[in-house]
Amino acid sequence: MHKSLRCNFSRNAGILVFLLLFFFSGCVVNQGNEVSSLVFMSEKREKEIGLDEHQKVLESALVYEDEKLQNYIEEVGNRVAAASHRPDLNYTFTVIDSPEINAFALPGGYVYVNRGLLAFMNSEAELAAVLGHEIAHITARHAVQRQGRGQLAKIAATVGGFATAVATGSGYVGQQISDIASIWAQTGLSGFGRDQELEADRLGAEFIVSAGYEPQAVIDVITVLKNHEDFNRKVAVNTSTYHGLFATHPRNDKRLKQAIEEVDQMSDTELGPIDDANFRAALNGLVIGESNQGQRQDKRNRYYQDTFGYTLVFPDNWEVEETITTAFASNKSTGTLKIEARRIRSNISPQEYIREELGIQQLRKSEALQQYRLLGHTGIVEQNDTETRQRLAVFYLGGRAIILRGIASDDSAELDDIFLKVIRSFRAIQQGEGKKKEVQIKFAQASEYFDFRNVAGTSPIKDFPEETLRLLNGYYPAGKPEAGEWIKLVE
Repeated sequence: MHKSLRCNFSRNAGILVFLLLFFFSGCVVNQGNEVSSLVFMSEKREKEIGLDEHQKVLESALVYEDEKLQNYIEEVGNRVAAASHRPDLNYTFTVIDSPEINAFALPGGYVYVNRGLLAFMNSEAELAAVLGHEIAHITARHAVQRQGRGQLAKIAATVGGFATAVATGSGYVGQQISDIASIWAQTGLSGFGRDQELEADRLGAEFIVSAGYEPQAVIDVITVLKNHEDFNRKVAVNTSTYHGLFATHPRNDKRLKQAIEEVDQMSDTELGPIDDANFRAALNGLVIGESNQGQRQDKRNRYYQDTFGYTLVFPDNWEVEETITTAFASNKSTGTLKIEARRIRSNISPQEYIREELGIQQLRKSEALQQYRLLGHTGIVEQNDTETRQRLAVFYLGGRAIILRGIASDDSAELDDIFLKVIRSFRAIQQGEGKKKEVQIKFAQASEYFDFRNVAGTSPIKDFPEETLRLLNGYYPAGKPEAGEWIKLVE
């Protein structure tokens, strides 16, 4: 080659290398993949997206309120995360109050697991496998890769399938994935495709082995979920499950088995037995099927009084304090609404009750109420000896007069409108809306004569009780535990 041409080529190549280095300075090489891939998003931006989408999830999904379980999930999750490829991320673990069998992750270290999925776990190692799988999606930056390929919006547009519900006979059908406001969360719920899910299984197995768990737990988890999916097909329930990507049985899936065996062979970690006492203690009492909290999902600040069977909606920024017979709702900067219940002693109208029982003879803006099949009356109390203003309402419900007193510190027409709006939301709790006895998991040791069929005969599970108990304990479609083995019952 001519000398000048060689110089020009060398100079141009140098410029090209410089431009490439400059261009890729905002990129991250994904070390989680077997074949490294460039991800055109900084870790800082990834964390910002994760935080924003996490807030959307919290706004559109209920968090399961169990401090003991939450602490345990965090303990196991952080143990696995510390053994991952990105241990320096600040991981956040959240239990979603849903019977759907699913889990998902958001960029930047956010992991979510439904209580419906937890119900089917039978050891700490299996729980670690679930969390490890989701942590692997984060470390491999699968969601970020899909966003970079423009697939995120496409996935969100096609998601609409129902997730699986636990067969407790409660009639719960499961929320659509699209109910969650985060497009990134919808992507995680719908799955990342066979190759990335297999990669997450392999990486998850690697992480849990480093954390001290057997890699076989990954296959055990998928086997339990695959059994549940097969059962749903048998009873013609058109649903899908978390990780529903294996057409064959997981124990017969060559690619999955090979990935797990490779992790097992490469590991030099000495694995000892895991005491599952903490696992049982954390999951004992876990609600399956509908929860009272889930039944009452209302985007508004709705209050339920179960003793007397009424409900009403307060403004979003109002707080409620209650006793057995009374409730106080207030906003400190505006006013207070007090609710109490008294027995009706005579056959008189609500307006007459106000005059005769409450001793209030005159009302301004007096108005009869007839709403949600309830009779009532409301008006503003004339109080010449005080500067306070009171909006009063009385409803008849179940042989009692429910008395609502809205007390304002000034003659504010705006606040009176708020009181009146709250009063007009008053109604009886509908059938199935109030608190029910929740169906919960209880751990017990199997006796020598334990039989799933016998236990199913007294179980509160309405539909397919034997099959559900077998699925919950990993004995579907057949088999029985040995004497002394810990099993899950439903009470």
